[in-house]
Amino acid sequence: MSEDIMTMTPLGSGQEVGRSCHLLTFRGTTLLLDCGIHPGYDGMAGLPFFDRVDPEQVDVLLITHFHLDHAASLPYFTERTGFKGRIFMTHPTKAVIRLLLGDYIRLTQMRKGASGDVSPDDVLYTEAELQSCVDKIELIDYHQTIDINLPSGLKFHALNAGHVLGAAMFFIEMGGRSVLYTGDYSMEEDRHLMAAELPKYHASPDVLIVEATYGVQVHASRAEREARFTGTIERIVTGGGRCLIPVFALGRAQELLLILDEYWQEHPHLQSIPIYYASKMASRALRVYQTYSNMMNARIRSQMDLGNPFSFTHIRNLKSIDVNNFDDRGPSVVFASPGMLQSGVSRQLFDRWATDPKNGVLIAGYAVEHTLAKEIMSQPKEVVTMEGRRQPLNALVDYVSFSAHVDFVQNRDFITSVNPRNIILVHGAKEEMGRLKGALMMNYNKLPENKRPTIAMPPNEVEVKLIFTRRRSAKVMGKLAEAPAEDNDDTIANQNNNKIAEPREGDAVRGILVTQQNSSKVVAPEDLSTYTPLRVGSVSSRLHVPFVGKIETLRMFLNEMFRGIDELQDASMDDGEDDVEGEGVVTFSMHGGQVKVTAGQTKGVATVEWDCSSVGDVIADSVVALIMHAQSSAASIRLTGRPCAHRRKKQREEEGGEEMDPEKTTEEHLRALHQALKDQFLCVEATYEAHKGTFEVKIDAAFNDGIGDDKDGEEDDGALVCVATVEFEDGLESTAKITVESEDEKLASNVRACLQNVAAASAPIAID
Repeated sequence: MSEDIMTMTPLGSGQEVGRSCHLLTFRGTTLLLDCGIHPGYDGMAGLPFFDRVDPEQVDVLLITHFHLDHAASLPYFTERTGFKGRIFMTHPTKAVIRLLLGDYIRLTQMRKGASGDVSPDDVLYTEAELQSCVDKIELIDYHQTIDINLPSGLKFHALNAGHVLGAAMFFIEMGGRSVLYTGDYSMEEDRHLMAAELPKYHASPDVLIVEATYGVQVHASRAEREARFTGTIERIVTGGGRCLIPVFALGRAQELLLILDEYWQEHPHLQSIPIYYASKMASRALRVYQTYSNMMNARIRSQMDLGNPFSFTHIRNLKSIDVNNFDDRGPSVVFASPGMLQSGVSRQLFDRWATDPKNGVLIAGYAVEHTLAKEIMSQPKEVVTMEGRRQPLNALVDYVSFSAHVDFVQNRDFITSVNPRNIILVHGAKEEMGRLKGALMMNYNKLPENKRPTIAMPPNEVEVKLIFTRRRSAKVMGKLAEAPAEDNDDTIANQNNNKIAEPREGDAVRGILVTQQNSSKVVAPEDLSTYTPLRVGSVSSRLHVPFVGKIETLRMFLNEMFRGIDELQDASMDDGEDDVEGEGVVTFSMHGGQVKVTAGQTKGVATVEWDCSSVGDVIADSVVALIMHAQSSAASIRLTGRPCAHRRKKQREEEGGEEMDPEKTTEEHLRALHQALKDQFLCVEATYEAHKGTFEVKIDAAFNDGIGDDKDGEEDDGALVCVATVEFEDGLESTAKITVESEDEKLASNVRACLQNVAAASAPIAID
């Protein structure tokens, strides 16, 4: 059997967190899964390893969510390479990407402007290129299937990933194989988002590409984390300090704001301490969350009926903030972006507050390697400011994880539920990923070896090859899949709870096999338009055949050849100029009306019409040949010939002469039977009486293979005798009664068989 090779190459987030980008190829189709940057590197250094891919060969690019490490290099790839494929993401992701990447461009320019060293390599794209990229994005809803017309039959649909608003997993099918790419996902419902969903109504995927961000770490309960988060903030501000919470402008920030606004509402003694949300996108972010509130959990949807839950009571939005002139003499809480402290307002405030031991920095999300947020979690004594000077780090640094990533238990349970045949771990530090791989392998060691999935954790630019045996299967769909159950059948319930027969191995299925882009299905003809893009149609043919004979002649020839002909006569044209035969328009129908012959409508022409099919074509060909023969055979000439207009014709008419005597025709049939018997038995005597013929067959017993053993059947001369009678009813040539009498049963059987064979050979053809 032939084999297919699927390859998956991490261009980013292979044994690291950041610049998620995965190259997937199979059966001539190339996909790129996510297209992010590494927050710990600047400019070109933060891009995925695009030199490993030919952008012109990428057919489809799928973006799971709007975070920079999954989407920020998208405009570079679409505008500054030869990429010509299609881009898909959810509605909220597209709306937020335009805001976040615009802010990313602004922060990049601000950072480089402050350092005074701007290199062309540091500017990945411009505002115009960003807008051009956004215009190319196509949208996909959760559970909507996109079918791409590619040789592999690529199709995919999005599932809710729960990570941030609009985050999606992608279930991909191509070339008869399936891949589930989770991106970042969360199995825990929070204050505004639903948990990720399991892929229902699908068989286990052949490949699962899953995040390994937290390895084997297990999160504390949500209540414990919220208590620690609010308690740490309260301890800092009640001590007269200022609390900095670096966050990304959209995503986890909204969750943390909901928690803190609720906590301030429940603790009046804190309400005099201001909480600031320092983001240029604050108002625009609020509109995005209002617009897509229907994609959030039931708690938010119910609150939207009463008011806007994101219109906070104790939190002030700062569209712009001048850090140098910011009044921070008293205690306060400030949410500022970016979340990794690499630049922007959060970095400026950190540099200003880091030396005061009353102040605190609370890291509430995952900190990527090579970022300041990750560095200060190890509590260094000194840090380097954006201006490059060293200063002491005296402020409190604490970490409470609210990043919406699965922990080990949630990840393991999800993988077990999905039950993939191959697992590829991505988006995790090498050490954490290795621990997760070991834990999964230990868990699967309980299974037989042939049921254990393969587990890979490739580094960047290292290709994973998966070999699949090419298989051919077809889904039975529609009415064929819901055959009603018989009394003795095992039954199952369909989606409408109707009892249908449970399919068994070896059951025959008759339908139309439709193969489209490596996917095959068997359907009934009436279901063709429902389950396929095909429609049932027919081709009709019409042929005009020259015919100068009489309709009577055509009728005779057709009835001689075919049985069961229906005839429709239209006498409305009896007085027409073209009607030279006096019968009007006559239509002969055969094969259930699928083949029709019309004569008398046009002078000198017979029209043959038929529905094209294997049987219809054969019948139509024979009818055309019959029409031509009806004009040239001796019988047709005899039937259609016109005698000369002289006295002999008039004399014959006066004598009552007929052109065709039915009795003579019957006698001809009887003589044909006589000749057939003579050819078979040699000695046959015949007598004819009206429509009846009597045939006496004599054979020598010595040459009859034992027939003469019955001595009672022998006459004096040693011959065996059989008398056969053939009588046509009322002169009808097509119906005759045959009687065979003989004292020798074998002779009678032979004579009867001979007569029946002659009758069958000369009878018209029966068309079912």
